[in-house]
Amino acid sequence: MPLKKIYLDNSASTRVDDEVVNAMLPYFTEEFGNASSTHQFGQQAKQAIETARGQVAALLNASPTEITFLSGGTESDNLAIKGIAEAHSDKGKHIITSQIEHPAVLASCAHLEQQGWRVTYLPVYREGVVRIEDVRAALTDETVLITVMHVNNELGTIQPLSEIGALVKERREAGQRHLHLHSDAVQSVGKIPVDVKELGVDLLTMTAHKLHGPKGIGVLYVRKGVRLTSQMHGGHHERDRRAGTESVPLIVGIGKACELARLHLDERMERARELRDYLEQELFKRITDISRNGDPARRIPNIANLNFDFVEGEGLQISLDLKGIAVSTGSACSSGSHEPSHVLMAIGLPRDNGYGSLRFSFGKDNTREDVDYLLETLPVVVEKLRKLSPRLRQKQAAA
Repeated sequence: MPLKKIYLDNSASTRVDDEVVNAMLPYFTEEFGNASSTHQFGQQAKQAIETARGQVAALLNASPTEITFLSGGTESDNLAIKGIAEAHSDKGKHIITSQIEHPAVLASCAHLEQQGWRVTYLPVYREGVVRIEDVRAALTDETVLITVMHVNNELGTIQPLSEIGALVKERREAGQRHLHLHSDAVQSVGKIPVDVKELGVDLLTMTAHKLHGPKGIGVLYVRKGVRLTSQMHGGHHERDRRAGTESVPLIVGIGKACELARLHLDERMERARELRDYLEQELFKRITDISRNGDPARRIPNIANLNFDFVEGEGLQISLDLKGIAVSTGSACSSGSHEPSHVLMAIGLPRDNGYGSLRFSFGKDNTREDVDYLLETLPVVVEKLRKLSPRLRQKQAAA
């Protein structure tokens, strides 16, 4: 009997939807023109890009002119953070972010620190959520950017972005017009409603491969009137925000993925929530010494991050992979590290416990049968690994 294959790592990447693939295919062959060309081949490509721009804008409640296409979330974060910093350095050199941001944000901030910028890293406490009073306390007249993710990629916790947006608006009205708010919303777009106007953001990052679109294409939403310095030099593509010939097939793909996400958001949310809750309820019945990481009441519906005492997450992940089940110990962008996740350390999880955490993340194609297979497999794997645990033997000897 062939090994079952169960994919529960949709926060790392998702399967491209068949409708998205079909929408992209003509732009590899029949509609192959350069969108900057003035002849009909180029103008057909240009129209496809503008259609996709409108599809993305509709999902975010933005204007199409506020949508910039680039290579993915990492480039989008870099452009937002460095672009705002360079454009407004004459007003101040202070940035506020959180301790649990994606590496693309943290690395961009670290780069600016090397250039003489001051960066405040907000704590997130045990629940994994930034507190608005800490944001308010960190603000100075020299702050030009607050960059706080909408949803954490490991815990699934939702940050108080609209409250931060209201605070930024308050400071602007008081005269601090150079203050901007950016959010990495890679894990929230397509998973929960994301309205740039309600959130009050000036810039927002998203990418296609987290919502059943292709890899290699992302978006930076830039509110009308926001000034930022381009990080790519060349032609005048994307309203001078990002030079380079547009990848028409990938742009068509992100547009279609956003359209499908908008049309099916409610049912996708409900399905993911049912599967996640079923998984957690059954695991807590079947396995002892487990706990949730992050605030269970303030998270997106498709992520469960659980800690298993007396085992290592890497051992669990490998053992499940051998059974055909794909899960994660944390962010795919930090894989290969032998240290516990910086996110788990930021919420105060003891170092030993941080090694024993797994992230289960659901997509639109997952089924209850997938969860049942995991529930049959995981308790057996945990029991086997715990028998080999010196920490468990030490606890038992001391009891």
